[in-house]
Amino acid sequence: MTTDSPVKMTHRQVLEALTGLLLGMFVSMIATTVVSTSMPVIVHDLGGDQAAYTWVITATLLTTAISTPIWGKLADLFNRKLLIQIAIVIFVGATAAAGFAQDTNTLIAFRAIQGIGGGGLAALSQVIMADIISPRERGRYMGLFGAVMAVATVGGPLLGGWITDVANWRWNFFVALPFAVAALIILQKTLHISTERTRKVSIDYVGIVLLSAAVSLILIWITNAGSTFDWWSTETVLMVGGAIVSAIAFIIVELKVREPLIPLTLFRGRTFTLSVLASISIGVAMFGTSVYLAQYMQLSRGATPTEAGLMTLPMMAGLLISSMVIGQLVTRFGKWKGYLILGSVLLIAGSVMLSTLHYDTNFALVSIYMFVMGAGVGMTMQNLVLIVQNVAKPSEMGVASSGVTFFRSLGGTVGVSVMGAVLANSLTSLFSDGKERIGAAIAQLGDKGADVAAQLSSGTLPEVRLLPEPVRSIIEDFYAQAISHAFLIGIPLAVISLIAILFLPNRPLTTMTTSERAQADAAKADSAADDDATPVDDAADVAIADATALSGAPTTGTVTVAGRTRDAHDDTAADAGR
Repeated sequence: MTTDSPVKMTHRQVLEALTGLLLGMFVSMIATTVVSTSMPVIVHDLGGDQAAYTWVITATLLTTAISTPIWGKLADLFNRKLLIQIAIVIFVGATAAAGFAQDTNTLIAFRAIQGIGGGGLAALSQVIMADIISPRERGRYMGLFGAVMAVATVGGPLLGGWITDVANWRWNFFVALPFAVAALIILQKTLHISTERTRKVSIDYVGIVLLSAAVSLILIWITNAGSTFDWWSTETVLMVGGAIVSAIAFIIVELKVREPLIPLTLFRGRTFTLSVLASISIGVAMFGTSVYLAQYMQLSRGATPTEAGLMTLPMMAGLLISSMVIGQLVTRFGKWKGYLILGSVLLIAGSVMLSTLHYDTNFALVSIYMFVMGAGVGMTMQNLVLIVQNVAKPSEMGVASSGVTFFRSLGGTVGVSVMGAVLANSLTSLFSDGKERIGAAIAQLGDKGADVAAQLSSGTLPEVRLLPEPVRSIIEDFYAQAISHAFLIGIPLAVISLIAILFLPNRPLTTMTTSERAQADAAKADSAADDDATPVDDAADVAIADATALSGAPTTGTVTVAGRTRDAHDDTAADAGR
């Protein structure tokens, strides 16, 4: 049992606690978004190809996915405040180290370490929010989260593109350092949650290894099959077979250990299981779309990194506006399912629209496509975590919250890898079929043609905007076709998401925080065990606690729980005259 923040926090105390938490989230987001638009330039300068580009992105997503349930389990066992501070240090330290990379392999390694810290920030921020804010009241504070997301998602790519254009892309990896220091200091001063943990610590090390092996093997296979080796080959048998064996062994271990990494009992609940299914496609939409839209803007429309950041604003606007507006509506009316259904429909529509992109598609249409996709993500992403937290046991809040986040990250990781594989294979076919067109275009360049031919045949990601016409328009067309083919992956997954959301149980949102629910559960347990004392009074206590939890009324005034009278305004407790 955990007992974080046993007394209800005032609005001011919640805001103070959220300050450091929001700054920590801002550190994570700004360090990621600031390099998003400059990634094609970074990979080009380091001599990487399309596979390297995919792995620079996938490495972070992979370790984020794997580490998220680990951090969630640790949150149920250790001091959550200390854990989130450690996660910030790991994340920002690895980010800064990536700025010194001299080749793509080193960059990928540091990005992988960065993902470990990112998994902690993703999991712990959700768990701590549940400690201090009830599900019903969460929308009240969505404006703050929206403001942080706006500055990071909009300002990050613009700042990163500007730094790349006027200075050097390496400085993008250092901009988060001052914010990280500030986040650590503010978290230490403003986040006050109990460090008490009465459960005996037991970490599932075997489960960690097996989960890492299963996910890593399948991603390596997806990325390299069809290019490094054939789809039907010895490597495929070994990797896919190893992933299946590791996954089966992981399930067996989770059924037997005392503190499983992902308790399989969670899947007995329809809310958790269906939310996981829906989150997988949300991950593909969120991560895959943002990654390959940046590539589309630069490689198919000739944008600079700064211009690419500006051109992706419609998607960010859709995400921010929808998440803020829907958050307020959920708090005001207590309804959530209709918004999730609408969001999943928008995801389907956005995926279909983006799969029709060409290098010369009217940018007004592209903006509409991006806005629709962003609105779908904004309506569904956080609300799926919210409804799982609404029904999860207080003692399993960490693993339940991180479980949904894990499968969202896993979906995004696999999605980016699959989309990257589709993109790479499509490019290979397009370049092979278009040899004569490219050759004829290069012949028109005269003496400059040899340099262009050498760049295109080097295998590295080209800087398309610097290529001369008519070669440039051909390459832009090839990349646009390949990227639009990659977006087709999201359509069937978005349909599965809609089906899962339709069958979600439509349960009302509680007005109690995790700590208040844990206290109420403890009170009921104490009352049941104290039959010989004052059974009538104990029964009344439990009835009042249950009524408070289920009524949806604000937790103000006095509440009697387990023989104690607690005032929510002055946070005092007095004997009830037992």
